[in-house]
Amino acid sequence: MEPVLIVTGGSQGIGAAVARLAGQRGWAVALSYVRSRDLAESVASDIRAAGGRASAIQAEMADEASVVQLFRTVDSELGPVSGLVNNAGTTGPIRLIEHITPAILDEVMGVNVRGAFIATREAAARMRTDRAGRGGSIVNVSSRAAELGGAGEWVHYAASKGAMDSLTIGSARELAPFGIRVNAVGPGLIETDLHARAGAPDRLERLKGGVPMGRTGTAEEVAKVVLWLLSDEASYVSAALIPVSGGR
Repeated sequence: MEPVLIVTGGSQGIGAAVARLAGQRGWAVALSYVRSRDLAESVASDIRAAGGRASAIQAEMADEASVVQLFRTVDSELGPVSGLVNNAGTTGPIRLIEHITPAILDEVMGVNVRGAFIATREAAARMRTDRAGRGGSIVNVSSRAAELGGAGEWVHYAASKGAMDSLTIGSARELAPFGIRVNAVGPGLIETDLHARAGAPDRLERLKGGVPMGRTGTAEEVAKVVLWLLSDEASYVSAALIPVSGGR
């Protein structure tokens, strides 16, 4: 039976690259989206056109009931999940700390932290070998901002990714005895529209001089690391936080 992967926020950027590559490598893929239905369906169609199975499922990651329903839909449409990529996230607007409102903080923490936590909980309940599961792998898409801090731009976003790193380490150690590996990738300056959506379309060009490799990265480069972590080639890797950042 082909393995089943859930990619949250899989309609564009890193999530879409992960979903497409996973489909190429034999995974049945469920990708979630909030509003970008056409983009999500396009990714799913690409996977199906190449002979794979894929479903695009609407889910609001900050809402527990919606995340639970996402997993139930995957159970019925594709089968038992054996891989999860917690990719869905939001930066919130670029702001100094003094201008961060509770509403901004709630949105960022709700999607990036609560959503990943609930998805991890639901995946673990299905994967645990002590509960009739077959084990599995979870990869969290964190950010180099977790270590760099996001000063002057998005400390709120960086803090949420720091929480995701802690979730990665803690859940990895808790779930390892039950056949579940948990790791994270920390993308740096990656060529997606994340920066434009945060209000800084020139951010990549402005900051790439600080990358030791002298360039920005691509979503496909991040996806390759994610797929490696999901694979048996990384069978003894858990609780790892892997920067994908050109040395930044």
